[in-house]
Amino acid sequence: MLNRMRELCALFGVSGCEDEVREYIRLHAIPYADEIRTDAIGNLIVKKSGFSSGRSIMLAAHMDEVGMIVTAVTDEGFLKFDFVGGVDRRVALGKRVLIGEKRIPGLIGMKAAHLVEEDEQKTIPKTRDLYIDIGAENKEEAQAKVSLGDYVAFDSAFSLFGDGFIKAKAIDDRFGCAVLLKLLSEPLPVDCTFAFTAQEEVGTRGAFSAAFSETPEVALVLEGTTAADLPGSPGHKKVCQPGHGAVIPFMDGATIYDRELFHLLRGIADQKGIPWQTKQFISGGTDAKAIQRTKTGVRTACLAAPVRYIHSPSSVVNLKDMEAVYALAKSFLDTMGRRAEG
Repeated sequence: MLNRMRELCALFGVSGCEDEVREYIRLHAIPYADEIRTDAIGNLIVKKSGFSSGRSIMLAAHMDEVGMIVTAVTDEGFLKFDFVGGVDRRVALGKRVLIGEKRIPGLIGMKAAHLVEEDEQKTIPKTRDLYIDIGAENKEEAQAKVSLGDYVAFDSAFSLFGDGFIKAKAIDDRFGCAVLLKLLSEPLPVDCTFAFTAQEEVGTRGAFSAAFSETPEVALVLEGTTAADLPGSPGHKKVCQPGHGAVIPFMDGATIYDRELFHLLRGIADQKGIPWQTKQFISGGTDAKAIQRTKTGVRTACLAAPVRYIHSPSSVVNLKDMEAVYALAKSFLDTMGRRAEG
C-alpha cells in the first residue's frame, strides 16, 4: 500500500477538479471491476461481485483534497485566491503550489516581516492579504499562464520518517482510496459497490448522489481523521493517536454512526487482534453525513486512520494504522458475506 499512497498523494485533485485522481483509480480498477462508471458530479462508481449477493454494501472514500482557486490577478502579476475546503491560513504561508492544468509553480506569500505593524503580528493574516507569486512581471504575463477559476494544489513531497510515518499532502483521503483499491483487487465475500467520491471537502456533495443512485443497505466509509495528539492539547481534546490502530468512531460532528455496526467492528477488531481506538473528542465529519441521510436512510459505519496536521501540505499518517484499517475493513466484509449466506 505504500507505493500506492506515494502515487495517489502526488496527484492533483482539489475538490471539483478530481479528474487526475479519478482517471488513475479508473485505470487501476478496470482489471477487477464488473461495472464501472462516472456520474454527473464526478464520482467513480465501481461494482464487483462477491461469493454472496444477499446484501447491498457500499464502501466509500473521497478523491478530493483541500486547496485553492484563483479569483483575481493584480496589476503587478500576483494571483489572489480563496480556499477550497477547510484550510487553516497559517499552514499556507510560504508554501509551494501548482496552478491549473499546466501545473504552473508558485508560492504563497504576504507582506514581509519587517513591514508588519505591531498589531498585525498578533493576528492571523486574512485570506485577502495573501497572494500567489508565480514570478510574473505584470498582469499580462500572469494572465498568459493562468486563468480565473484555475485550481491550486499544494506542492509537497512524499516522504517517510520515524517509525513508519508518512508525510504528504492529500492523505485525507487518498489513504481511503488506497485501501479501497487493495480490497477491490482481491476476491470479495459479498457483492460490493466502491464509491470513489467527489467534492467531500466542500460539503460531502458527491457522496449524496452516489448513495442516492446506488441505494445501499449498509455503507462503510474509509477516511482520515484529525489526531490532535500534540503537546499542549488537553487530554479530553486529543481525538486519537497515530500508531495506535484504526479509529472506529461512534459519532462525529456530522453523524451518529449505526450502533450495531459500531459494536460489530469493535468485536471483529478484538477477535482478530486488530489494534483499534475511538474518538475521544467529537469533531469533524465524513461522507457518512450524506450517505446516512439518503432516501429512507442507510446504515452507516466508518473506519479512519489518525492524521496529524490534516488539511495541510504536510499531513502525517502511520503505516500501521493504514494496515489496521485495511485488515478491519476486509474482516468486516467477510462477516457481511457470512451473514448473507446465513
